[in-house]
Amino acid sequence: MTAHDLSTGRSYSFNRGLRTATASIVKVDIVMALLLRAQRQRRGLSAWERRAAARAIKASDNAAASALWSAIGGASGLAAANKKFGLRETRPGPGGAWGATTTSAADQVRLLTALTSSKSPLSAKHRRYVLGLMADVASEQSWGVSASGGKGADVALKNGWLPRERHGGRWTVNSMGRVKSRGHTYLIAVLSERHGSMGSGVKTVERVSKLVTKAMSRS
Repeated sequence: MTAHDLSTGRSYSFNRGLRTATASIVKVDIVMALLLRAQRQRRGLSAWERRAAARAIKASDNAAASALWSAIGGASGLAAANKKFGLRETRPGPGGAWGATTTSAADQVRLLTALTSSKSPLSAKHRRYVLGLMADVASEQSWGVSASGGKGADVALKNGWLPRERHGGRWTVNSMGRVKSRGHTYLIAVLSERHGSMGSGVKTVERVSKLVTKAMSRS
């Protein structure tokens, strides 16, 4: 996991060497790549692109993500965008397998930085657009790094979960997002794998998010 407190400049990382499948958290990256492409073409998103982006992030719709994956040029399109976003440890999935993209927690915080920094290649309007979608995910998908915020916290996140055949059907469970709480603004990414169930993975991600941000706020 990696966490960065924009309010204090403090950062924390654990198990930096872990590279695991993104599952659905890559949908944020795909939508950001789409917006970067639209900026380069000096146009706004089409109606179907906006609908697909909303479905991909808010409802974690796989068909919408697949359509957008094709629209950005697949793996090569994502790789080109990620170079602009400053990612170093993310490898796009092969063919149409966007969920098999591998990444690190540090790279997911770099992606979040590209959503929150004025130095981002994305315009302020597009950064607000993506964060707005992430702030409006389906209620049953609002678990994860949101646990680090107290009551009334401002949360924008995306989660991913996937039982992986290569791990004997055990679960990869990931969460990444921006959490504003108690005078702090955290960029947090927790990646985890080999859980016996999705539920145990969710509990682990939430426990780690709480522990780390609590410690960071006191240090």
